[in-house]
Formats: sequence, structure tokens, C-alpha cells
Amino acid sequence: MICDPWDVVVVPFPFVERPGARRRPALVLSGRPFNRAGNTVLAMITTQGHRPWPGDAEIADHEAAGLHTPCLIRLKLFTLDNRMLTKRIGSLGQEDRVAVLSELRTHLS
Repeated sequence: MICDPWDVVVVPFPFVERPGARRRPALVLSGRPFNRAGNTVLAMITTQGHRPWPGDAEIADHEAAGLHTPCLIRLKLFTLDNRMLTKRIGSLGQEDRVAVLSELRTHLS
């Protein structure tokens, strides 16, 4: 699957404490030209109940992103083979895109 930046997709996340994986949402950060080469750069999406992490950005419109509960973007970035992207469930709204870009600029420049 080839995705666009700001798409919210479902991917398998490995468990840390045991073998196996769980399907979780993730945010596409890389552009379509990069993604066409076979991989996509993603950021983790997690529920707001977790301890704060530098660079966390709350998702203001979780429904547009295809999420059932309030979540946040966590700057745990990773690259994944496109064959592992299970499905697209939504897209980040403009206000949320600005918030994520701000956190990326703050913590990666």
C-alpha cells in the first residue's frame, strides 16, 4: 500500500515483553515519492493515558484520524516495509498536522 503524508494506518507493533505483535495505528510522515520505493516512515500513535514523552502531540480530532478514543502522536519514529501496512483508517486534520510539525521541528532540528 502506498500512502500519503498524514494518513493514519494500521500496522503490526511487536510486543516488547513477549513474542508476537499487535495491530496498532501509526501516522505516515514520509511523502509519496519516498513511499513508492517500498518503505514508509511512521510515528507511533498511542492513547493519552501513557506517561508523557518529549514531542507528544495530542490529536484534537481523533475521529477524522479514524481513531475511536483520544490519542496522541508519539515521536517514536520507524520505517516499515509497505507490505506491512494493513489498512488506512483516516487522516490527520490540519490543526493536528501543525502540532506534529511543530514537535518535529522542536525535537529533530
